[in-house]
Amino acid sequence: EKSSFTMHLCTSKSQSRSRHNRSITYVLMLFYCCARTALGWLTSSNTRQSSPLILQRLHSSKSSVKKMSILDSCPDTVATSSSYDEMNKSKGMSKDYDPQSFESSVYKWWEQSKAFTPSNNKKKAPYVIPMPPPNVTGRLHMGHAIFVAIQDVLARFHRMRGRPVLWLPGTDHAGIATQLQVEKLVQEQEGFSAKKHLSREDFLQRIWTYKEEQGGYITNQLRVLGASADWSRERFTMDPDMSNAVIEAFVRLHDKGLIYKGEYMVNWAPGLQTAVSDLEVEYTEEEGFLYYFKYLLLQDESDASHQEQLYIPVATTRPETIFGDTAVCVNPNDERYQKFIGRQVLVPMTGRTIPVIADEYVDIEFGSGALKITPAHDPNDYTLGKKYNLTFINIMNKDGSLNTQVPEKYQGLDRFDARTQLWEDMVSADLTLSKKPHMQRIPRSQRGGEIIEPLVSKQWFVKTQEMGAKALHVVQSGEMKIVPSRFEKIWYNWLIDIHDWCISRQLIWGHRIPVWYVGNNSDEYIVARNQQEARDIAVNQRGHSQDVMLTQDEDVLDTWFSSGLWPFATVGWPSQSEHDPESDLSRFYPATCLETGYDILFFWVARMAMLGLELTGKSPFSVVYLHGLVRAADGSKMSKTKGNVIDPLDTVDKYGADSLRYSLVTGVTPGQDIPLNMEKIEATRNFANKLWNCCKFVTENALKGADAAELASLGVAGTMTQEEYDTLALPERYIVSKCHELVQSVTEDIENYSLGAGGSKVYEFLWDQFADWYIEISKTRLYEGAGGGGNEEAKAARRVLVYILDTSLRLLHPYMPYVTEQLWHHLPRAKQENGFAVHALMLADWPQLDDDQPLVQNAVDVKLFETFQALTRSIRNARAEYNVEQGKRISATVIISAGKLKDELKAELKSLVALCRLLPDESSVCDAESDEAKAAAMVESVRLVVQDGIEVILPLSGLLDPVKERKRLQKQVEKLDKEIEKLAGRLSAKGFVDKAPAELVAKAREELALLESQASKVRSSLNSIMV
Repeated sequence: EKSSFTMHLCTSKSQSRSRHNRSITYVLMLFYCCARTALGWLTSSNTRQSSPLILQRLHSSKSSVKKMSILDSCPDTVATSSSYDEMNKSKGMSKDYDPQSFESSVYKWWEQSKAFTPSNNKKKAPYVIPMPPPNVTGRLHMGHAIFVAIQDVLARFHRMRGRPVLWLPGTDHAGIATQLQVEKLVQEQEGFSAKKHLSREDFLQRIWTYKEEQGGYITNQLRVLGASADWSRERFTMDPDMSNAVIEAFVRLHDKGLIYKGEYMVNWAPGLQTAVSDLEVEYTEEEGFLYYFKYLLLQDESDASHQEQLYIPVATTRPETIFGDTAVCVNPNDERYQKFIGRQVLVPMTGRTIPVIADEYVDIEFGSGALKITPAHDPNDYTLGKKYNLTFINIMNKDGSLNTQVPEKYQGLDRFDARTQLWEDMVSADLTLSKKPHMQRIPRSQRGGEIIEPLVSKQWFVKTQEMGAKALHVVQSGEMKIVPSRFEKIWYNWLIDIHDWCISRQLIWGHRIPVWYVGNNSDEYIVARNQQEARDIAVNQRGHSQDVMLTQDEDVLDTWFSSGLWPFATVGWPSQSEHDPESDLSRFYPATCLETGYDILFFWVARMAMLGLELTGKSPFSVVYLHGLVRAADGSKMSKTKGNVIDPLDTVDKYGADSLRYSLVTGVTPGQDIPLNMEKIEATRNFANKLWNCCKFVTENALKGADAAELASLGVAGTMTQEEYDTLALPERYIVSKCHELVQSVTEDIENYSLGAGGSKVYEFLWDQFADWYIEISKTRLYEGAGGGGNEEAKAARRVLVYILDTSLRLLHPYMPYVTEQLWHHLPRAKQENGFAVHALMLADWPQLDDDQPLVQNAVDVKLFETFQALTRSIRNARAEYNVEQGKRISATVIISAGKLKDELKAELKSLVALCRLLPDESSVCDAESDEAKAAAMVESVRLVVQDGIEVILPLSGLLDPVKERKRLQKQVEKLDKEIEKLAGRLSAKGFVDKAPAELVAKAREELALLESQASKVRSSLNSIMV
C-alpha cells in the first residue's frame, strides 16, 4: 500500500496545479505521513532534516503551502540502488522545461550522495566560505536568496576546479528577535508577560521549545535555492561547542584587559528593556516638532537695567530630557550669546541652575543657535559632557518612564506623556516661545519598532582601538582584500574613528556572561569558564571561604559577539589544534572568502576581523566580497506597504530556482544594489527553456545516427587537442575557439569575483553563438535534405555538438545548477566509477582545471567565420528590406578574391544556403574576374558590399514580383502625397504660422521635410522597376 500510494502521488502532478486539488492532496499527504510515523517509517532523531522537501516547505509557513511540487512528496523517488543520473537518463527528456518536476529530486540526490562535503584533495588549497548565519527561526527573503546565489556560484566553481570546498552553514540564535517572538506568543496565548511572570529557567525552556518547533525551516528553504553547503557540519551559535568558544573568547579577552565593565552611552530599547547594537537601530524620517523655550538667566548686578528677566532661547525635539540638562552650550563666535558665556541659567520647572558653556560644535544657524546639553541622553551631548566634565543625570527608568531624578509630579510618567505634561506646564509658566513642525530622523528598534532612547548605562564593553588597528592594517597591507575596493575607504573611516563596543544585553536568550559576583558586592567579580572555576579562583586566589556566595551576571552577550567568532569557532576553535594537519581548524581556517551584504560591513565583518586577529593571530578570511541590496525594479526598497515585495519561494514555484539565482547574480557588479523584476526572471526562464531545447536537439536528433561505439567515444574527458581541432571545418573550428575563449574568460571572471560578467557571457554564447549559429549549421552535416549526410562530417558535428554543450553546461552550472545537472545526465560521458558522486555534474571537472592548461584557439578562424556571419546577415537584411516571403528561396552570387577566405566560404556554401534560404543550384561563390561573376552582374540585381573584397549579387527577380511591387509602391506614394498636401496646406495658412507656438511650427516643417524625403525615395524605387 505504501508503494502504490507513493506512485499515486508521483503521478498526480498535473492535478496538483489547481488550488482545490492541491488542498486535497496535502490533506492526504499529512494523513500518509501520520501513518508512516505510526508504522515506524520515520526516525525520531532528526525528522525535520530527513523528511521530504515538500513536507519541510509545508512546515515552513502558511504562505509556502502553494510553493510545493507533488514530486517532493515521494520519499523514495531517488532510488538508492543506482545513481540518479542513470534513472534520469533512462526516463528521457520531457517535452518542455519544467523545473518543478526535478529540482527537489536533484537536490535530494546531491545531499544523500554527500556531494557537498569537501574532497580530500591535498594538492590544492581548500576554498572556504563561512555562510552568514540567518536567524534560526527566520523565513526566507531576498536577502537570503542573493547570498545563496553568489556563494553557491563560488562554491560550485572552485569545487569543479578540484579544490576541497567547505561552504559552512549554520544559524544564529538571534537573541532579541527570538525572545521577542516568544514574549509575543506567551502574551497572545496565555495573557501575561513572560519577562515579568516567568522565572529565568522557565522562560529559557519556553524559548528552547519554540526554537525546536520553529527552527530549521530557513535552512530547508536555503536548500530549495540549491545551496551546496556542507550540511553535515551545520552549526548553531548556541550549540555546546559554540557556547564554549564564546566563553573562552570572553575569558581570554578579559585576561588581556580588552573587556571591562563601565558606564557609556548605549541605544536603549525601553520595550525590550535591553541595550541594542547600532545595526539593530533603523532611522526613519518622521514628522515631529521643534520646541522653542526660555532658559532664564540667573540674574546678577549687570541685569538691573533690564525690566524683563533675560533668557537664552533654546530649541529641542525632546522636551522631557530638559530634566537631564546640565549645561547650555553656545558657539563662542556667536555675538548674540558671547556675553552670557560663564553665567548660570535656570532649568525649567526644577529650580536647578546649570552653566552656559561655549564650543564650536554648536551650529549657529540651527534652531536658536543655543544647545541644551543632556549628557546622559544624547550621544553628542555625552561627548561634550565628558569634554567639560559635566554632571550626568539619568532621568529614565528601564521601561522608558521618568525616574526619581525629576520633580515628583512627573515621576512614573511615560516619556511621551511626560513630554506633553511638561510642555503644558511650561506654557502656563510663560517659559515657552513656539512649537513648530519639524522633520527629524527617529531611531527605532529594528525588532520592536519602538523609539530608541539613548542613555548612559553600566554595561560590559570591549576595547576596540588596538583590535581595530589590527583590522585596519590587514586591509591596508593587502592581507585581506575587500571587493569592491571602494568600500575600503568606509572600512578605514570606521576603524579609525571606532568606539568601544557594548557587548552586554539585558535578555534571557543568549550566551550568559561568564562573570560571577562575590557575595553581595557588585564591584567584586570573577571572570571564569564555569562556576567551579570561579569558586576555585575565589577561594585559592581571592582568599574567600569555600561556601562563598557566587552569583552569575544576569546579562547575555550581544549576538554579534558570538557571530564574530563564526569563521574559526565553527571549525573547531578553541578545542582543536591548528598544528594538527588533519583538524578542521588547520585545514579550513583562515577562510578564503566572506561574502555578505555591504550593509553589515562594520557591524559583523569588522568584528570578525578584530576577534579573529586577536584570538587566533590570523585574518579570518582573505577576501571580503560585498553584494548590494535587492531592490524593486524601480530601485526603491522592497516593502509590504508598497506591495513590491518579491517572495523567493513564490518565484521559485513559478519560474524555478535557477531563474531566480541567475537573475540575482548577473547584470550587476559587486557592491551595487540589484533592481529585480519579474520580466528579468521570466527572461531567464526562457533562456533555460532554450537550453532545454538545445539539449533535446542534440540528444534526440543529432545523436540518433550514432551507434553505441560512437556514443561511448563522445563523452568529454578533457579539452579538445590541437590535432583534433585542425581536422575540423570552419564552423566547428570557430565554435570551439569561441567556446575555449569563453572558458578562459569566465574562469578569470569568477576567480576575480566578477560573477555577473561571467554568467552573462555564458548566456550570450549559448543563445547567440551555439543556438543561433552552430546548431543551425550542424543540420547541414546531419541531414541529407540540408546538404549533409556524409558519415565523417556528421560524426564531427556530433562530436562538436556534445563537446560544446557539455562544456557550456559546466560553465553555466555554478549559476544554474538544477537545469544543467538535469540536462548533463542525458549527454554521452566518459566512463566513471560507480556511485552517486562521480555521476554528478557538480563534481565534474571544470573545463580549465588549472590556469596553465592549454585551450586551443585560433583568431584567424574566428575572423574568417565572422566574415561568413557578416555575409549571412547582409543577405538576411536584404530579404527583410524587400519583404521576401520567409519560405521563398532566392539566388545569390558571392564574389570574392581568391584565397583562403574564398575556399572556406565555398566549402560552407551549403551552410549559407540553409541560413539564408537560397536556391542551392542558383547560388555560388566565385572570383571577381570569373565569367560567372560577370554574368551575374549583367542581370538586374541588388549588389551588397559586405566588406572590402566581398560582394553579393542578388537577382532582383528573385527578391520581388515587379507587378506586385509597383502596385505596393504606387499605393505608398499616393498615401505620402496626401499627407504632404495636408501638412503643406497647414503650413501655408497664415493663421497657423503667425499664431501657433514657434516650436509647433518648426516641428510641422520637420515632419513635412521627412515626408517629402520618403516620397522621393519611394518614387525612385518605383521608377527603377520595369514591368
